[in-house]
Amino acid sequence: MTTVGKTDLRIAVLMGTKNGGAFIDEQLQSLAAQSQPFIDLWISDDGSDDGTLPIIEAWKPRWSKGRMTLAEGPRQGFAANFRSMILDLRIDADCYAFCDQDDVWEPDRLESAVRWMQAFDAGTPLMFCSRTATMTETGSLVGHSPLFGRPPSFRNALVQSIAGGNTILLNRAARDLLAKACARTSFVSHDWWAYLVVSGAGGVVRYDPRPLVRYRQHAANLVGANVSWRARISRLGRLIKGQFAGWTDLNLAGLAVNRDLLTQDAIASLDLFARGRQGNLFQRLAALRQSGVYRQTFAGTLGLYLAFVLGRI
Repeated sequence: MTTVGKTDLRIAVLMGTKNGGAFIDEQLQSLAAQSQPFIDLWISDDGSDDGTLPIIEAWKPRWSKGRMTLAEGPRQGFAANFRSMILDLRIDADCYAFCDQDDVWEPDRLESAVRWMQAFDAGTPLMFCSRTATMTETGSLVGHSPLFGRPPSFRNALVQSIAGGNTILLNRAARDLLAKACARTSFVSHDWWAYLVVSGAGGVVRYDPRPLVRYRQHAANLVGANVSWRARISRLGRLIKGQFAGWTDLNLAGLAVNRDLLTQDAIASLDLFARGRQGNLFQRLAALRQSGVYRQTFAGTLGLYLAFVLGRI
């Protein structure tokens, strides 16, 4: 393992848990094996009634990278649980990583993000995310999330979340920005909301094509995993059917109360996109084109335009 990029930066890993006793020990082992040396682990448990809490307590004396803190979550779902950690003023670090309870991190997952961030001024909001490998409950690798080639941007974030929260690392400037936005509103998902806020405020987002996290898909969800063209077609079908419209409503409402955090360019694109959801067909298509929004693939963007034609987004 290379040591390039290792620093004395302290990273706060924010883990949300609920009934993860079957897999959390393996995840904690992968966190302990991270090449980045200084890691404070903050765990917000959202009401586990299995073996999750005893496993966490058993790990406390074994955690040698920094502080390990267990807190009680709000018990209002995973999004509210992560929001509670974003807003927790006790959590003070140089960088902040989101973490699920049942994944496995590659040893350089954090180091790769820190190495990229070192090229930027600390005052610039930065968000690192990556592709994931998909594995079954038993740990067998079955595929990867889609490989995206178009650049991350606010115009993409308006219509797509490109990476899971389990791959995200924020620097302090991005976390402070996100906390300010989260204090004003809730959100659909912490990963999509972070992408919207950081890119909309003029921050820099990096999507790494390497799968740095092994994302565990459980049996009930494996059919919909990001491992096949069938899954991609399924996502396009949901887009065309209008299932993303409600999420978009919530995202736009959240951005409306955080308008002062956005750049003028982002505001212009946002207003055109919002206008494109109203009016007649020609007005919608004209506003959509002018807004410059796009999804990461040609098929995805085609589906986006079709959803606009049908009034489903």
